[in-house]
Amino acid sequence: MQLREISPVDGRYADKLAPLRDYLSEWALMRYRVLVEARWLMMMAEEREITHLRAFSADEIAALNALSCDFDDEAARRVKALEAVTQHDVKAVEYFIRERLGETSLRDVAESVHFACTSDDINNLAYAMMFRDAIGTVWQPQARALIDRLNELARHSADVPLLARTHGQPASPSTMGKEIAVFAHRLRRQLRSIDSQEFLGKFNGAVGAFNAHHAAYPGLDWLGLSQRFVEGLGLTINPLTTQIEAHDYLAELAHSFMRFNTVLLDFCRDLWTYISLGYFRQKIKPGEVGSSTMPHKVNPIDFENAEANLGISSASFAHLADKLPVSRLQRDLSDSSALRNYGGAIAHSYLAMHSTERGLSRIEVDRAALLADLDGAWEVLAEAIQTIMRKHHVPGAYEQLKDLTRGARVTHEDLRKFIDALALPEADREMLKQLKPAAYIGLAAELAQMNFEGGAAAGPRDGFG
Repeated sequence: MQLREISPVDGRYADKLAPLRDYLSEWALMRYRVLVEARWLMMMAEEREITHLRAFSADEIAALNALSCDFDDEAARRVKALEAVTQHDVKAVEYFIRERLGETSLRDVAESVHFACTSDDINNLAYAMMFRDAIGTVWQPQARALIDRLNELARHSADVPLLARTHGQPASPSTMGKEIAVFAHRLRRQLRSIDSQEFLGKFNGAVGAFNAHHAAYPGLDWLGLSQRFVEGLGLTINPLTTQIEAHDYLAELAHSFMRFNTVLLDFCRDLWTYISLGYFRQKIKPGEVGSSTMPHKVNPIDFENAEANLGISSASFAHLADKLPVSRLQRDLSDSSALRNYGGAIAHSYLAMHSTERGLSRIEVDRAALLADLDGAWEVLAEAIQTIMRKHHVPGAYEQLKDLTRGARVTHEDLRKFIDALALPEADREMLKQLKPAAYIGLAAELAQMNFEGGAAAGPRDGFG
């Protein structure tokens, strides 16, 4: 257990967030930088017009791929040692690769590592792949699993009647399943936005104009080569930039995350409220304590923890969405520190989903409590009665029911007496007299069972191999 870490992401919650370390840690950033540098060296060697590099053998290509695929803690420590001297993290990676190549048959090409590159040519591609792979391999599967669990809960409680509460007051009944399905539908829609996000990359030198490239090889199609390189990494080319990729796509992604987080936050608060109303029972786990002084307490802490982490995630994303697309003139360095916090925003969102799913695993619907709540709210049938009255042109239908029920608790017998006095067809009068709040649920049960959105979600992606 980590006890001296400042951030709970790397301390208290480290075990839960372990799957993200391979993608969002500083170690991961080094590894992805090594991948970009090695792939660029290999691509230049394949380009016949780049004459200062020879072709590589199959073993040499395997050795270059191994630099990133086999990158380990020892390698990371060596990069950090080089950075302590250079005071430049990307240059340290370059020197690390050159050291490793010096031990192989590739020692003669070591000076071509980082050829014509500026630091952000490496960084922007490394970050794009890091975020893409972290989201696709870890975050998105967790999001899909959470939505699947909501769909399962919606199906199992599709016909469980629920006293709806608009403005916090008793309203026309629904079902628990339909209300859960609403959130599954909303989350699935926001997930689709994240699934379809483009991850952009640029590879065009110190001010985005291929200056050094053109000076070295003026006849080479650098635009085409740059595009092939970026797209070969599974990214979308951004052909027109300053020294840095503008990060607009990261702002777009941040806003998508914020919308997903907001929907999940809304869900967690509603679940918390349903638990407070007694609509869900919380399962007891031996040994657990709910309060240091009140022995009876069983608290919905998982939904509360999720709410906190969603707030932190969205607040971070909001700042990053505002900050990252803004850079003075051809660049300033403020995006560098900001980018290092993007992974933390993803981590807090992931942690919130983990907490939510844990909370869902520890609750079960209390049907008896829901039915008892409905049985004490006969006034909610006023909507049905006045609607049938209006269907048969009874004057002042709404106003009559308003006088009877507004702000009042009425009984079944009160409604029966009112209905008996109405000039309605006998069949409609009998239907209304037999109607109960628990049965006045419209199409809620059917809606809870319906799948309004299909389509396959994007699968995991990984830049290594």
